[in-house]
Amino acid sequence: MDRPIYITPEGLDALKSELDHLWKKERPEVVAVVHWAAGNGDRSENGDYIYGKKRLREIDRRVRYLRKRIEDAVVVRSDEQPDHAHIFFGATVTYVNARDEEKTIRIVGEDEADSLNGKISWISPVARALMKSGVGDVVTVRTPSGEDELEILEISYPG
Repeated sequence: MDRPIYITPEGLDALKSELDHLWKKERPEVVAVVHWAAGNGDRSENGDYIYGKKRLREIDRRVRYLRKRIEDAVVVRSDEQPDHAHIFFGATVTYVNARDEEKTIRIVGEDEADSLNGKISWISPVARALMKSGVGDVVTVRTPSGEDELEILEISYPG
């Protein structure tokens, strides 16, 4: 792997919860349906069997992925970050862009990024531009629509 798999404690808990749900609840249910469908005769035209096997492959693929990510994850606790005056992994940042739009984001790991809920990956262009900056700093970020200037208004760390 070319870069570490940074993740917040909450993000790691979410991955473990998803793995637990897939392995202990969803997979056994699908196995039961496939087993039942296999007993119904011709499997080549049995939709429950065909789609059940396909869903099992999807679940198994996701389980392998989750186990690997959890095993390789580097948990970053923002309360252990000594410098809360600058932006690092786990920071919640409020900034205003050149169009005078104020946004609040949290910099998180790749697996927990959710832009609709204000969580952006630490490798995203915005997060990379903000890193190591402080309140009052103006940073330039390259976007698909061109360059944008962001003025940092507030930095906080959970916990």
